[in-house]
Amino acid sequence: MRFSSAVKHHITTTTTNNNPSLLAQSTYVPSISLPFSPSIKPTLKKPLRASRLRIRAIDAAQPFDYESQLQSQYLQSNSLKIAIIGFGNFGQFLAKTFVRHNHTLLLHSRTDYTHIAHQLNASFYNDIHDLCEHHPDVVLISTSILSTETVLKSIPFQRLKRSTLFVDVLSVKEFPRNLFFKYLPREFDILCTHPMFGPESGKDSWFGLPFVYDKVRLGDDEERVRRVDKFLDIFAKEGCRMVEMTCAEHDRYAAGSQFVTHTMGRVLERFGVESSPINTKGYETLLDLVENTKGDSFELYYGLFMYNKNSLEQLERLDMAFEAIKKELFGRLHQVYRKQLFGNSEDENTVRSVQKLLPNGAPGEPPKESKRQEES
Repeated sequence: MRFSSAVKHHITTTTTNNNPSLLAQSTYVPSISLPFSPSIKPTLKKPLRASRLRIRAIDAAQPFDYESQLQSQYLQSNSLKIAIIGFGNFGQFLAKTFVRHNHTLLLHSRTDYTHIAHQLNASFYNDIHDLCEHHPDVVLISTSILSTETVLKSIPFQRLKRSTLFVDVLSVKEFPRNLFFKYLPREFDILCTHPMFGPESGKDSWFGLPFVYDKVRLGDDEERVRRVDKFLDIFAKEGCRMVEMTCAEHDRYAAGSQFVTHTMGRVLERFGVESSPINTKGYETLLDLVENTKGDSFELYYGLFMYNKNSLEQLERLDMAFEAIKKELFGRLHQVYRKQLFGNSEDENTVRSVQKLLPNGAPGEPPKESKRQEES
């Protein structure tokens, strides 16, 4: 037998009334045999309802990724809030690496560098008071040597945490150390550093480049020590050659290397060295020296001279060395003239000795062979 029209109507109507969404799906009812006669009208005690679909799986997506959360927690625990005061050429050079190491940057400078700060996902503050209210872990002084004292006196120390770490990156070390002692509250930590490279020499890599530092004054608690290590770790991870020495030792070595390098580079620039089709390797080195030094301002060079007490001695030694070379050249030229005037009457076997200057600028002892020739 088949469903009667009444049964069909009852099933369709009941289902549709309870769930209108099934209206489009209730268009077909199959034919089945029934154990009762067509005169009997069956009744349905429970209307047909669509059951909800419930899915359960062990590997279903979780509300968060556990590994990503661990990585985020690790980065936050190793992240520092670094304020860079003096966001010029060198400050921007350092900031790019700080951002790559996932540190938070707060920036301040006399010039508005907001657009560059946005590129680094950092915050720029025109008012230094607003910057200090964000309580940075580290305040890095990246100003010129000549303006350092003025900048230090303008910082509202009362708005900072009493355990703040102050760092400088100046090319001289005793001068900023003394300024820190003079102006900083005694509770503040002091780290004097000198990355002995710049935007030109370190544009490709910092690997093997020297980074000098002196832990001048640090608190005893573990958190302060760990904070200094985090900051130094930035340069260590970049492959820098980490050199710890006192500020006095740095200035003594720097006067004999950095100041002399800058002096020779500026002398050669004024001299006007130019490339030629027959450059030797040595001449190429001189051209590179000029290229590296002329990018730095004369203000930096003057600061190296003015605020490193060893620089004047080096400048005098350079002058004496140049005069000694001139004297030797003219001396030999004078010898040629004498031979032309007086013939071979003078001893042609006389050997002129080359005297080197001592560190204090005085001429050194002549070689023993020269002494014996003079005595004979």
